[in-house]
Amino acid sequence: MFKKILASVGIGAAKVDTQLESEQLMPGESFQAQILIQGGDVEQDISGMTLALMTQAEVETDDGEHHENIVLQSWKISESFTLQPGEEKVIPFNGVIHPETPLTQLQCGYNKSRVWLKTGLEIDLALDAGDKDFIAVLPTPAMARFLQAMDQCGYSMASADVEKGYLNGDGFRSTTGCYQELEFRPSGLARFAIKEVEVSFVPGAGVTHALIEVDRTFRGDGYLSLTWPDDASVEQLERQIAGCLN
Repeated sequence: MFKKILASVGIGAAKVDTQLESEQLMPGESFQAQILIQGGDVEQDISGMTLALMTQAEVETDDGEHHENIVLQSWKISESFTLQPGEEKVIPFNGVIHPETPLTQLQCGYNKSRVWLKTGLEIDLALDAGDKDFIAVLPTPAMARFLQAMDQCGYSMASADVEKGYLNGDGFRSTTGCYQELEFRPSGLARFAIKEVEVSFVPGAGVTHALIEVDRTFRGDGYLSLTWPDDASVEQLERQIAGCLN
């Protein structure tokens, strides 16, 4: 009985660990994982198990700013089962990372973007056992070429963060309840009194969209929508970006 009481507060209880085949992923990419469950000191009834793709977003309110964990997507891994003391289970899992997942692997001075997988065991009459695994999210090839084109147009990425809310562009809308902002600053090559450019990606079917906020010295902020096919070259994107920012 004493062991059951301890297990109910997490001492000697079941543990779960998700192991990804690759810890570097791109938005929209499929992934494989193994979920390892280790029984504790006593038999425990597991109501189910979920896997969630998470990020942290900045929330602005009248009282100031705070951060909130956002579920980008979740998967129900299993139904109820009973886990015996010391029992080990291995559950294979295949999934697809959400296309709007924020990027974490970026060349910028200040990157606040974080993405992780959270695995949860729903344990009756006990604290939920959980596991948190951070993952590295790389730009898709279409995004990477856009970032290269921005650099060639004379804009360097200064920072990246995630904010709560939705984006509405010309023919596209975000869906996850949060969006990433990549902030670019002009170098000596940039012109037209632009102070900064903020870019948010929204991938589509065979295309990538971006909502672009341009802060100009004399005209204030303005928004632009840009869409390009995923196989567009850096040179094509450079011309599109230059046309938008002129």
